[in-house]
Amino acid sequence: MRKTTKQLLGVGALVLTGVILLSADHIDAPSSRGTTADIADFFAFEPTEGSDNTVFVVDLQSDVLPELAYGSFDEDVLIEINIDLDDDLVEDTVIQAIPRDGRMYFFGPAAPAQTGLNSEVLINAPLGDVEISSTSAVVETTANGVSLFAGPRQDPFFFDFFQFNAVINPEVSSAPGGFFAPNEAQDTFDGANTMAIAVEIPNSLLGTPTATNALGLTVYNTWVTANRKQ
Repeated sequence: MRKTTKQLLGVGALVLTGVILLSADHIDAPSSRGTTADIADFFAFEPTEGSDNTVFVVDLQSDVLPELAYGSFDEDVLIEINIDLDDDLVEDTVIQAIPRDGRMYFFGPAAPAQTGLNSEVLINAPLGDVEISSTSAVVETTANGVSLFAGPRQDPFFFDFFQFNAVINPEVSSAPGGFFAPNEAQDTFDGANTMAIAVEIPNSLLGTPTATNALGLTVYNTWVTANRKQ
């Protein structure tokens, strides 16, 4: 698998004390916009404060609009959650997800075969698999306590896209009042779907981080990439 799309979403630190890390990137990366490798959101968080687990959520294809009720995962696209343990900003361990015949297969967490712009499916490190959901959510939990999900979910991003474009329009008169108040703004993405992949995993399986942030707190550095087969 070659990484032809490497969107570094949420490149940052997940503090091991309950901080939520999230990032959004809707329909704006030129090389992948509107494709099955288009990453919309990346979330990393503790399910509850003080939990020994971490949840990773990747949203793809943010332009799955209501009239296209459900998109589909691309069997030529490998999603890779990268985790840096020692603060050198190079992935030490990865979790991979790739679809086949209506199921999403997960691999890792394990050291990647190589770092950087190329990737290979870690077939010798299977994590589990789950049926790709449609109208009802299907979650599988493995024997080692990892929960897996893949399927459509409503886009979590609230954004008044049309008013935003009016505000940034060089014609000053296009939006003389600027942005709308929260109770007046329209959520352009309301009712739209993304194709979501979610993993809840015990921290003990991720490795022991030695990286710290400016406050001296232990952190994981984490980001997600979409990798298209060549």
